Amino acid sequence: MKKKKTALWVILGVLVLVVAVVVSSSLYTVREDQYACTVRFSAIVNTVSEPGLYFKIPFVDTIKFFPKAIMLYDIPTSEVLTADQKSMTVDSYILWNINEPLTFYQTLGSINEAELRLNALTYNALKNAMGTLAQSQIINQDGASDRNSIYEAITGEVASYAANYGIGVEDVKVKRLDLPEDNEQAVYARMISDRKQIAEKYTADGAYEASIIRNDVDRQVNIIVSNAKAQAAAIEAEGERTYMQTLAAAYDTPEKRDFYEFNLSLEALKDSLGGEQKTLILGPDSPLARLLIDPVNTAD
Repeated sequence: MKKKKTALWVILGVLVLVVAVVVSSSLYTVREDQYACTVRFSAIVNTVSEPGLYFKIPFVDTIKFFPKAIMLYDIPTSEVLTADQKSMTVDSYILWNINEPLTFYQTLGSINEAELRLNALTYNALKNAMGTLAQSQIINQDGASDRNSIYEAITGEVASYAANYGIGVEDVKVKRLDLPEDNEQAVYARMISDRKQIAEKYTADGAYEASIIRNDVDRQVNIIVSNAKAQAAAIEAEGERTYMQTLAAAYDTPEKRDFYEFNLSLEALKDSLGGEQKTLILGPDSPLARLLIDPVNTAD
């Protein structure tokens, strides 16, 4: 009796264990950042995108989980050719997510396979885009708007192909565009030469403008100086005229004129006897000689 009771408890425990295993195998949980695909005999029979607790057929169904979040894939560095057949090294990345888990599972099946496919798609898009541009159009000091339009075109091309795999492409960005070592120095030399030519043009334009300004200033100075000289000559002539009028008014009688001439003779004599030379040679008809010989009668 005791053995039968023990056996019954054992059987009951086994049944409870089996039920627990079956129940646990029939339930699965989906998080908010996941897709859950129910796979039955290698085919997806159901896809769940809402979080919660769900049931499946135990030992028959398996659950494949795929992330909903946007993922970043750092694409390995690769080389592309420009339109002028110059080689460039491209370092880029892509932001992507799974928007159709059923298509994703049927075409790719895993994240690793998806990254390999995205690598190929992005490389082809970069190669096509860079192949239409010369190296000078890519390496320059222009604004970022032109480069952004290139990135948008690349993103659109990658997204159109990635949609066939249930993948949504949010963005494709180029982190760096480098030159291979063999032609890096040549490109730098070309850029330096271009900048020197621009600087020389600015210098020549500045010198030309400076010469125009300098010539205009010289012309204005000459005009001002000429006008000033003409005005000074006019003022001097007016002064001479006024002086002569004043002098004529002051000596308007013979007596006054004789006195003026006598005064001029004295001034001339004073100037002649100045300095170290005291000898004065005069003719007999000289007014100064008459003044020195007979100053009384000469003055009269």
